Amino acid sequence: MILPRFYPIFDDAAWLDRALPLGVRLVQLRLKDRAAHDLQGQIRRGLAICRDHGASLVVNDHWQLAIDEGADWLHLGQEDLDSADLPAIRRAGLRLGISTHDHAELDRALALAPDYVALGPVYPTILKQMKWHSQGLARVTEWKARVGDIPLIAIGGMSVDRAPGAFAAGADVVSAVTDITLNPDPEGRLRDWLAVTA
Repeated sequence: MILPRFYPIFDDAAWLDRALPLGVRLVQLRLKDRAAHDLQGQIRRGLAICRDHGASLVVNDHWQLAIDEGADWLHLGQEDLDSADLPAIRRAGLRLGISTHDHAELDRALALAPDYVALGPVYPTILKQMKWHSQGLARVTEWKARVGDIPLIAIGGMSVDRAPGAFAAGADVVSAVTDITLNPDPEGRLRDWLAVTA
């Protein structure tokens, strides 16, 4: 499976209205600490925006809503795997991406035949507190050797300047969050990302 090489992650569907007209074609909604009706509305809106732009929406964590709303993609962290109904997810035809941070997590992910594997944090990240230190580019190369043809996504502390190194190390896709959302010119930064990942 060939994925777009750039994969931004946003915490609100309003970001999709800004990113997709610029050419973003793979995007994740990572919605935390939201009421149930707000979650459903965000996912429904995100899917509609993506359909309008020929883009793919990846729903983070909320597997039942992803099924109910007809999403094509789901991303699960390791903790999410503990509670997700994986047979129901597969029956619904959802493509599945899984986060990994160490060898045991990679083994667990590969046993589930994921549609992509994410490795992070490649560099130190300010997005969330993690028990893992930065993985570094050598780990990206090691992970790519392990996952083979499964797309490998590099995430964590990624920037436009760091993207070429991640690709050279073996990443198929680079994901970014705060490099865009905290930038004083997010649209300009998105254009830079699209150029460096073209």
